Amino acid sequence: MMLQPERAATAWNPDMVRGDFPLIANMSERGRTIYLDSAASAQKPRCVMDSMADAAFTRYANVHRGAHWLSGLATEGYEGARAGLQAFLNASGPEQIIFTKSATEAINLVASAFASFVEPGDEIVVSALDHHANLIPWHMLRERRGVVLRWVDPDPRGNLDPAAFDDAITPRTRLVAVTHMSNVMGVLTPLEAIVRIAHDRGVPVLADGTQAAVHHPIDVAALDVDFYALTGHKLYGPTGIGALYAKTEWLERMPPMLGGGEMVAVVGRDHVEYAAAPHKFEAGTPPILEAIGLATALDYIDRVGHSTIAAHETALGCHARARLAALPDITIFGDPEKPGPILTFASAAAHANDIAAILDSKGICVRAGAHCTQPLHHMLGFSSTCRASFAMYSTLQEVDALADAVEDALKILK
Repeated sequence: MMLQPERAATAWNPDMVRGDFPLIANMSERGRTIYLDSAASAQKPRCVMDSMADAAFTRYANVHRGAHWLSGLATEGYEGARAGLQAFLNASGPEQIIFTKSATEAINLVASAFASFVEPGDEIVVSALDHHANLIPWHMLRERRGVVLRWVDPDPRGNLDPAAFDDAITPRTRLVAVTHMSNVMGVLTPLEAIVRIAHDRGVPVLADGTQAAVHHPIDVAALDVDFYALTGHKLYGPTGIGALYAKTEWLERMPPMLGGGEMVAVVGRDHVEYAAAPHKFEAGTPPILEAIGLATALDYIDRVGHSTIAAHETALGCHARARLAALPDITIFGDPEKPGPILTFASAAAHANDIAAILDSKGICVRAGAHCTQPLHHMLGFSSTCRASFAMYSTLQEVDALADAVEDALKILK
C-alpha cells in the first residue's frame, strides 16, 4: 500500500495499514489473536523486513573501512539511516546520533561516561515513574561510585510536577534522568519544563524516549534535552537497534564505553587516540541491516503521520477507558484527561496474571506484571497489573473484545 503523507485523522481507518503488517493480517484471517502488547514490542510492516533483506542480498558489506564499491554502498545505507534518525529527532547533525543495540544500552552508555564525572556523594535525580532501564544504570553508579539517588514521585495519575525537580536538585546534582512517557501510566512528562529548570541550575538531563518517540513527534532541539534514548523495536522497526542522541559538547567530553575497531583514530604501543563522534561510541561492526530497517520504519511512520497515529490511539484509549471503567472491581491507572495508547488496570479481586491468562485463552495478547517499574507499582499498591497497549493497527473492535474478555475473566475469578 502506498501511503500519502500526513493522512487526515478524520479519514483514518486502521484497515488502511493492517495489511502492511503480515502477522496482524494473518491473525485477522485466522480470527484468533488480538495483539494488544505493542508497548512491549510493535509488529513490523513488511517494508521494514523487505528493506533489510534487500540490503542483505544486494549491497551488503562491512561499512566505513572497505576500499571497494560494495562497502561504499553499505556505508551509504548505514549512514543514510543515521541521517534519517537525525531528521526524525530534529537533531542538528548526524554525529549527534549514536547507534546502540537498544535504549537500555544507550542509557548505560551515558551512565558509563558519568562514572568518570561523579564523586562519592554526588547526586542523580530520578523518577519513580521510570522503567528499570532508566533506574538500574544509576543504581549501578550508586553501588560503584557512591552517588546518591534523589527520587521524584508522580501524583496518583502519573503526572510529574516540574517544581518537584527544582526541589530535588542540589549543588551536588550531576544529572536528571527521567522518562518522556510512562510505559505504565501512558502520560507524557513535562520534559521541556524539567529541562529548563535543570539547565537553570546547571544540570544536564537525560530522557528515556522509548515510549514517547513511538506516539509523538520528537524535537530534541526544542526540548533542549542533553541526551535522548530510544529503541527500534517499539518504533515498528527491528530488534537489536536503538540510538542515543547527545549534544555535541557532551559527546566530546564523554569517554567511550566499548573499545575495539572503528572507534579509534590512532593506536600505538603506549597511547590511543579515539575517533570523533559518532564512531567513537560505535566499536566493532555495527548493526548495519538493523539500522536500515529502522530507517524504513521511521519513514513508514512519517508517511502515515504522527498526528494521525496519535489521534487514532487517543480514540482507542478513550474508548478502552470508558469500557473498563464500567466494570466492577477494576482500577484503571493513568490520567483520564490524557488518554492514550497505554491502558493499565488491575483488580483487587483477581491477580493480573490470572486475568491475562484468561485473556490469552480468548486470543487476546496483553502484558501482566510490574512492567519493569517496581518502584511505581509499590506506590500504586499492586505488585502486578495488566497492560493493554495500542498501535496504528489496533481497532475499536479489538478494544471491545478486550473489555468483554476482562468482564468474563472477573466473573470466572470472582
